Amino acid sequence: MDARERLRAYLEQRREMGESEFVLDALSVDDVLRVLGDKHPAPSARAGSDARPTPSVRDTAPPTSGNWREALSSIGAEAPAPKGTPRPSAPAVKTAPDDAPGVASTDASAPLPGTGLIVGSAMGDLPPGPLAHLATLDDVAAHIASCHGCTLYQTAKNHVPGEGNPTAGFVCVGEAPGQTEDELGRPFVGRAGELLTKILEAIAFKREDVFICNVLKHRPPGNRNPAPDEIKACSPYLMRQLELLRPRVILALGTFAAQTLLQTTTPIGKLRGQVHRFHGIPLIVTYHPAALLRNPAWKRPTWEDVQLARRIFDSAAQS
Repeated sequence: MDARERLRAYLEQRREMGESEFVLDALSVDDVLRVLGDKHPAPSARAGSDARPTPSVRDTAPPTSGNWREALSSIGAEAPAPKGTPRPSAPAVKTAPDDAPGVASTDASAPLPGTGLIVGSAMGDLPPGPLAHLATLDDVAAHIASCHGCTLYQTAKNHVPGEGNPTAGFVCVGEAPGQTEDELGRPFVGRAGELLTKILEAIAFKREDVFICNVLKHRPPGNRNPAPDEIKACSPYLMRQLELLRPRVILALGTFAAQTLLQTTTPIGKLRGQVHRFHGIPLIVTYHPAALLRNPAWKRPTWEDVQLARRIFDSAAQS
């Protein structure tokens, strides 16, 4: 696949995820696709900002991580720089989520992005939920083990309630267990889990310092997308876990975790980069580690997201 085809495939998929204004300097998605010879005009159903992406970010990612500027140049269509502004060379980017964990250098005093979506009232103001009698995370895990609220227990080998520090101030919420997680009964222990561990180390967290869980507590067959009834059945468990943990920050990994917690259908690309509030808890959205394995180009924005989450965590500790 040449540079032209790679760029077209990349932009078409970003548009399918709802990003109608993914800007390459001065060009929008539609502008670039017109330059390339758009094969598929933008469907009107995708025009709204709340169009839900059909594929899971955990399972689907753009097919290339090539340099878009080189691809445009190869067909004589590079976006022009604003008048009077010299085009800077590409800055060096720290790639801590790649291979070397490193240690994050974050400035807790730097201004935070604007407030995003706000869901619910503060945890302390909530009336007792249906699982309020479960006093500990171990109680929640034991209850999940006997849960028949949906059909997933019939095909799963193990329940995967989550694991980590019961006093953690930092909680990572993913979508659902995969094959390795199902076999071991632990969250994020496959290739994506290894990458998540490196990402956490890059912001000076050990895996055992945080709490890691998923929206679904059993694996969907074939790693398919969660069904609405499955999310409904599992959500009370996640809510009770968060009530018990009372974290300073929630890091939502991937589309389904973000959309479930924030009760929205807004695409993940429009949810990241903001500080949302989930029952008073700051919530940061980023891409699922499995998506990063397929698309290394998403490692840079993910690195920005987790640094933001760490800054909020540190700010909360100082307040």
